[in-house]
Amino acid sequence: MQIFNRFALIGLLIYCQSLTGFAQQQRFVDEDLTRFWTAYDSIVATSDTLAQMRLLNQLYLAPATEGLKSLCEVRRYTPESYLRAIRSYPAFWKSIRHNSQNLEPVKEEIRKDLAQLRKHYPVLKSATVYFLMGAFRTNGTIQQGRVLLGAEMALTDASVDVHELPDHLQTYYQLYHPLEQVGLLCTHEYIHTQQKSPQDNLLCNTLYEGIAEFVSCHVTGKPSSLPNFAFGLKEEARIKARYEQDLFLPGVLNNWMWGTNTNELKERDLGYFIGYRIAEAYLTNAKNKSNAIRELIELDYTNDRAVERIVDGSRYFPQKISAIYQKYEASRPRVSHISPFKNKNKQVPAGLTRISVHFSQPLNGYNTGVDYGPLGEQAFPKLSNRNWSPDGNSWSFDAELEPGKTYQILISNNFRLANDIRLKPFLIEFQTKKLHDK
Repeated sequence: MQIFNRFALIGLLIYCQSLTGFAQQQRFVDEDLTRFWTAYDSIVATSDTLAQMRLLNQLYLAPATEGLKSLCEVRRYTPESYLRAIRSYPAFWKSIRHNSQNLEPVKEEIRKDLAQLRKHYPVLKSATVYFLMGAFRTNGTIQQGRVLLGAEMALTDASVDVHELPDHLQTYYQLYHPLEQVGLLCTHEYIHTQQKSPQDNLLCNTLYEGIAEFVSCHVTGKPSSLPNFAFGLKEEARIKARYEQDLFLPGVLNNWMWGTNTNELKERDLGYFIGYRIAEAYLTNAKNKSNAIRELIELDYTNDRAVERIVDGSRYFPQKISAIYQKYEASRPRVSHISPFKNKNKQVPAGLTRISVHFSQPLNGYNTGVDYGPLGEQAFPKLSNRNWSPDGNSWSFDAELEPGKTYQILISNNFRLANDIRLKPFLIEFQTKKLHDK
């Protein structure tokens, strides 16, 4: 027993040393911040706008690290972005300077949190963390395996003067308490460097962000810094119902991710909350917790079955994803018929023809969309005089039809109900009579 305990202790010490070693080896790059303040001092010392531009480029942007180049690319920062921010908020820059130059406590917190991440996810790949100065478009993001922290948004606390900033930025600083959450933020972004990229749909983006948020909170033992979580827990049933309704709708990402929610919930970024709760439920239901964390982090978003397995395995929604999809499909409007002839008719008279598309239920009377069919532009007639029926049950247009020709008109899913549920696309296809046909 003593021998076993001795070996167990040795194993524990080796494991702890490996975590410590990982934390100490974590690479940070902060030279861009040093160059920013050198550039800043030179810029504010002159009122010559051309000189300011030259100084910014020469002292900050031209010698940029790969991290700063990445930040400017992913957040579309330009020299004008920086100069506008520098000129507009002098009190802010004066007050943020100390925090952005006192990085050792921040680095130590990040090291500890990342060590906890590696403890729960031993195959963690190293990523360089860059401390950068941006122009108020992100506190943290990634590109090509780099973690990019925007110091002007990630390193603020109560000592920073934000009164000059626009209202939406003042609200951000008041709600998030950024400097207190920088370790958690960095862990969240670090997890993104391990994840596969999501497909451009609501469910995948919800999981991508929600998994990173949940796992970062789980491994560090810190609560989420997202201010909508209190609302989310209070209104979860209502949020979940709306999410199911929106899940397969195109064009709703901004209602759930990275934007201002325009539906009745009126709370932004609730996709993070939904994704967090799915990941949390999945881990709760998993028999092997270590494997579950690895499955969450390594989820392949291009594999629909893998995504559905995670969501269905969480049992977060009362129905499986396939059942939610079937319900959505059943709710979609369809083209019931066209007039004055049936679709696929091969004896349509040539000449200017008024064609009406009739729907299975009234549409919103606003959104439309037609496109080429498989035969391309040569099979698409010239259309004019497009308009809706007053009740929204049909949409009509004039088509100039030549004799002896095959035509295709794709009625796209841009047609929709008042609640944004999209029409199932419908291909109008027909042939006109030849000149000698009676």
